[in-house]
Amino acid sequence: STEIPSYVTKCPSNGLCSRLPPDCMTCNTNYSCIYGKPATFDCKVKPHVHCVDENNHEQENFTINMTCQFCWQLATTDYVCTNSTSCMTVSCPRQRYNATCTVRDHIHCLGNRVFPKMLYCNWTGGYKWSTALALSITLGGFGADRFYLGQWREGLGKLFSFGGLGIWTLIDVLLIGVGYVGPADGSLYI
Repeated sequence: STEIPSYVTKCPSNGLCSRLPPDCMTCNTNYSCIYGKPATFDCKVKPHVHCVDENNHEQENFTINMTCQFCWQLATTDYVCTNSTSCMTVSCPRQRYNATCTVRDHIHCLGNRVFPKMLYCNWTGGYKWSTALALSITLGGFGADRFYLGQWREGLGKLFSFGGLGIWTLIDVLLIGVGYVGPADGSLYI
């Protein structure tokens, strides 16, 4: 009896070959591709995988178009990483942790689809968003919100310009309100 490989469950039967997940095919590496530019790769379906071309004819050899880049160079939305269990909630300077990242099924890239990556811990320096917003609304003209967030240069600028004659104060209320302006050390709000 012939045993069916585990990757076959990920491969849609009789779909377009060019839309197969990377686990369902083997492609020749195109060493002449230029990084960041579109490139064509010659591919072949793995055994027990059936796919068709645009005219509904069964195919084994086909080409795919993708951007010439390694998997670890992809945008962060194209892969999923493990979360850390050893990150501290309060830490300065900001710590990093070793994560194992896996490329999403519909993304094609060069190299290993599972790779290590150093990621920043999600941490807080103890700054509260509500406190920053309250300071911005009440004492923002004197730069209290910027001093609280550790941005002393901007705080001095607001103090000596009377909050930019009120304009800078209004803008900061909006920016802190939506979370665009945060602590100077790069931490997250509590």
